[in-house]
Amino acid sequence: MTNPKRETVAVERLHWSGRTDRGKVRPNNEDAFLGLQFDAREVQHLGRVGEASTGKMDFAFAVSDGMGGAKAGEYASRIAVEKITKLLPRSFHLSAAGMAPGFGDVLTELFTQVHRALVYLGESYDECRGMEATLSLCWFTPGWMYFGHIGDSRIYYLSKRDGGIKQLSEDDTHVGWLFRKGQLNEREARAHPRRNVLQKALGGGNQFVDPQVGAVAYEPGDIFLLCTDGLTEGLYNHHIVELLRAPESAAPGTDVAHRLVDAALANDGRDNTTALLIHAA
Repeated sequence: MTNPKRETVAVERLHWSGRTDRGKVRPNNEDAFLGLQFDAREVQHLGRVGEASTGKMDFAFAVSDGMGGAKAGEYASRIAVEKITKLLPRSFHLSAAGMAPGFGDVLTELFTQVHRALVYLGESYDECRGMEATLSLCWFTPGWMYFGHIGDSRIYYLSKRDGGIKQLSEDDTHVGWLFRKGQLNEREARAHPRRNVLQKALGGGNQFVDPQVGAVAYEPGDIFLLCTDGLTEGLYNHHIVELLRAPESAAPGTDVAHRLVDAALANDGRDNTTALLIHAA
């Protein structure tokens, strides 16, 4: 897959906020999230809340939900997001040298490497046996966001231009497929007893990795939300929009992710809950 046609765009600023919580029931948190700023020479981990320009460096944001016995799920999600720290900057270096593959190839290879690492650890250590993880990743360059996804964590896009919310990622579940086909509505999908049964994940007994990849041209005022299923168990899509479009959410430096997670926990809270919000300005 080649890069989409890119036109000259004004340098943007990104505002972000992230929060994760183990919820009201789970004894440990198997979710993880990551924010990075990088170029060919250096990688910087981002704080939980912040803002920066896209002029000289790329940005990557990711969430992962781990699965497995004991601490395996917790390890799986951490490994999934930390692999990004080493793999994405390599692609920046190739791009600077004029040898970059398409973004789809880069992201597919990244997901493959994460999968192999989880499979290796699962086969090598009893405490890691069966470890799996979802992974949803957004990679920001000036004017374009490239994404990769596998599992049932989600990537949402809220366009300032049309005001609506769109789920960019596709849930890798049979229930998600029924929803996309129009055979279930949002309420029915949320209540389905098999809504959390994954058909694809990284690690575990999965032999092949086939992530969903795509690209979105973004403008100032657009919002992207990455979240685990704990958030969507507690909030319908229209609740998410209401919270993100509230006037107090628009101020730079606002911790909107904290507000989203708190609202989801108040409504449900049975699962680990993570939100990572990126606002173009």
